[in-house]
Amino acid sequence: MAAEWKGKSRGTVLGYKIFIFCIKKLGLRSAYFILYFVAAYFCLFAMDSTKATYYYFHKRLKYSKFKSIISIYRCYFVFGQTIIDKIAISSGLKSKFTYDYDGVDRIKEILKQKKGGILISGHMGNFEIAQHFFGELEENECISLLTTNVEHTAIKDYLDSVTKKPNIKIILIKEDLSHIFEINAALARNEIVCITGDRYIKDSKYLKEELLGKETKFPAGPFLISSRLQVPVLFVYVLKETKKHYHLYARTAEIKHRDAKALLKEYTQSLEWMIKKYPLQWFNYFDFWDAKNK
Repeated sequence: MAAEWKGKSRGTVLGYKIFIFCIKKLGLRSAYFILYFVAAYFCLFAMDSTKATYYYFHKRLKYSKFKSIISIYRCYFVFGQTIIDKIAISSGLKSKFTYDYDGVDRIKEILKQKKGGILISGHMGNFEIAQHFFGELEENECISLLTTNVEHTAIKDYLDSVTKKPNIKIILIKEDLSHIFEINAALARNEIVCITGDRYIKDSKYLKEELLGKETKFPAGPFLISSRLQVPVLFVYVLKETKKHYHLYARTAEIKHRDAKALLKEYTQSLEWMIKKYPLQWFNYFDFWDAKNK
């Protein structure tokens, strides 16, 4: 990844095929074993993301130089595990994992209000498997995910062919802002709209707030939308705790109408708490604080 986030992740179809073969034929342990080498590769050859991650550990979390270097490797390794777990769970191996549902009752409660709801998450842990936690909800409830949809089409097509498709609708972010109408329509149907709030894309509208002791840019959209639509908002994260155990956190946000800045501040406080609890599971591999230009 480059110095700023461009909305696209690395990877190849061949790499995913190798991991899926290992998961299905040799088991999760074999796929995890390959990660020892993949994580080392990224440490050495994905220098932009490695430098940005070093800054995160050393300057923002105040780790020693040695601990920061070790943490970079461990962060890549855990990230790889979450990808493998997502594929495994989507391939019918959900029963191989255990889960804690910490706050799913809050999601049920907002659906009872019949106004829909917005879940704001971040690139913490494995939010993409949250759909499997939502199996606790009524079967007729639907989830929409707001996304830029700029991931590799070939990888997406391949994963769709070998894994179970989630019961999730995709709402694409469009320059003409027509996605706002789709969000409103989903909420009118008492659906849940999921948004991530921690990746600012260059030249897009932003708000500034402090995270880990330093001010930086956040995408304005999630907080402008959530503060204006007068629906319940939750901060939701899914974190990996052991090799086969995940923990869902859902916390209710205090919303002041049309006060996006206040909502952002509450979000950063929530995100910072999660980062400090699970420092290896914040997967923002770019120059989040624009440190190279300061």
